[in-house]
Amino acid sequence: MSRSPGRKQENHKISRELFVLTYGALVAQLCKDYEKDEDVNACLDRMGYSIGIRLIDDFLARSAVKKCRSYSETADMIAQVAFKMYLGITPSVSCSSATGNEFSLILDKNPLVDFVEELPAERASLCYCNLLCGVIRGALEMVHLAAEVSFLQDRLKGDAVTEIGITFLRKPEDRKHRRNK
Repeated sequence: MSRSPGRKQENHKISRELFVLTYGALVAQLCKDYEKDEDVNACLDRMGYSIGIRLIDDFLARSAVKKCRSYSETADMIAQVAFKMYLGITPSVSCSSATGNEFSLILDKNPLVDFVEELPAERASLCYCNLLCGVIRGALEMVHLAAEVSFLQDRLKGDAVTEIGITFLRKPEDRKHRRNK
């Protein structure tokens, strides 16, 4: 069946509650499938990475953002545009290194944990939202920015805030030097 040329493609959206509940069911199933929290965390990171390498195309097409000139601009773009677009929140950004390659995204509210009050005691090392780290890492890698992404603090573990750390692995000078060769 073909689409008529004048008809706009429909964007199908699911409700936030359905997404959050489905994500919770996914994490619960992974906890049943894997004995160790580290294995669940790794699986969530891999799944997020796969999502991130595909999501970046949608992000670039829908946001019409210009190329970021620094790691600081990139971190701000992730927080102010990407998180707002896909999760409906805007984390605050802070630079946590003198070299300017380490940033923290501080989430006052994490929509993925709307229906989760706390982690079970036997799952203390579970990083429930590790999918987000994989998404960020995958998306950054697709725009040629290698990064380590991890949770530094988590409200589900009793911390005051949820904080995601992003460490860009190459210095901007390295990227410019490689381009000039």
